[in-house]
Amino acid sequence: MRIKKWLNFGEAENIQEYEREPVPKSEVKSFKEFVSLVAGEHIAGTEFVIGPLFVLHGVSATDLFLGLLIGNTLATLSWALVCAPAAVKTRLTIFYQLEKICGFNLVSIYNFINGLLYAGAAAAMIGVSASAIGIMFGIKGPGMTSLYPESFSWVLIIVAVGSVIVIVATFGFEIVAKFSSLFAPWMPLIFLAAGVAILPELGVTGVSDFWQVANEKIWTGVPIAGATKYTFWHVMMFSWLANSAAHIGLADMSIYRYAKKASYGFASAFGMFIGHFMAWIASGILVAYAIHIGSKDPTAGEIAFLGAGIAGLICVVVAGWTTANPTIYKAGLAVQALFPFIKRWKITIVVGIVAIIMACFPILITKLDQFLGIYALVAAPVGIVVLIDIYLFPKMQLISNLAEVKKLKFNPSVALTWVITLAASYGLYKYFDADFYFFMALPGCVIAGILYILLAYLQQKVFVKSAQTVNL
Repeated sequence: MRIKKWLNFGEAENIQEYEREPVPKSEVKSFKEFVSLVAGEHIAGTEFVIGPLFVLHGVSATDLFLGLLIGNTLATLSWALVCAPAAVKTRLTIFYQLEKICGFNLVSIYNFINGLLYAGAAAAMIGVSASAIGIMFGIKGPGMTSLYPESFSWVLIIVAVGSVIVIVATFGFEIVAKFSSLFAPWMPLIFLAAGVAILPELGVTGVSDFWQVANEKIWTGVPIAGATKYTFWHVMMFSWLANSAAHIGLADMSIYRYAKKASYGFASAFGMFIGHFMAWIASGILVAYAIHIGSKDPTAGEIAFLGAGIAGLICVVVAGWTTANPTIYKAGLAVQALFPFIKRWKITIVVGIVAIIMACFPILITKLDQFLGIYALVAAPVGIVVLIDIYLFPKMQLISNLAEVKKLKFNPSVALTWVITLAASYGLYKYFDADFYFFMALPGCVIAGILYILLAYLQQKVFVKSAQTVNL
């Protein structure tokens, strides 16, 4: 009966997601629901891609463990002290809050880009889940260095997997959260069991010799041919800022607006330290073993199967679903803001179809670290703008939500801040010949903060004063 209810699209017509109004207190969710949601979202199939990246790029064992510890702590604090408080204060999606600040015309550009980036992230999850389904049916999926689809059968699997994800996301936040709560409790156990089970095959006979094997056979500090060398700084910055679009960029306001308290942001620790700490370590162990036994280009499904058999494959499939569901949901909210008179569930289906098409191209998985780095550069400055507008402008006696108050369709101070910050960040990236976009995210936030304060002050104080003088 529940499945039938989920598939009743007539019922989807009546779902209230508060896209353009604050979430009422009667609709807030429990801390337990947020734990399930964030654990499900961040214990993802892509952990079987990201963990191996550190092995392939020659991270040392010490750099890995220390970098993950510090980076994931910073990520948790970013959700708890930055994103969740802003979400609880406004009870609005980032998309509607931004529209109040910068105007419908400008936010439409941001929403389109953001929706496309969300669709790309969801596509990567779909592709990872499909790699596990492919093994079950004896169909070889693209490897971790493949760029394009390799068979029609693979495309059919992508369509099937993606369709399930889109259907769940269509029915809104409550169903997305319930879906995660069904699977979040047991997925970490599969990740852990898979990594531990393979250690004896690499020569670990007890706790005492783990560190030696880790340095000699897993995180050796030597990258594979053609890969750049990653250090502690790469690991720390990646684990902190891989989701910076969600926390510093405030995209997860769309999720945490349902939180009863801002402290619910600490629920993110369950995702960070289970998904982005333990799971990355476990998947790194698995890919090291796959390389050890001669695999040239293993898929996420293959390395999961090596460690946990069919249970590992099921875990990859479900982990992809529980991450892609909220991602597609947020993509639907972003694009729906462009068409406020069209129901969110209809927009979500369209966005989901786009994600399915994108998932057919494994380049999104192969270049996942670069994709997330670009996403951070695009989204983080926007989050800084919103934070300054919410918290700092009232203290500076500047008008918050200027576009709403002055009936502006396009706020030039926000537009200039965004464009100049992106150009400056990319310029720094090229000037320093950086090999990692994440290194530019923090300077980008600083540049955005300074620019927006200066430009908004000029816009609201100097220009307004000049206009008043002319009128006299």
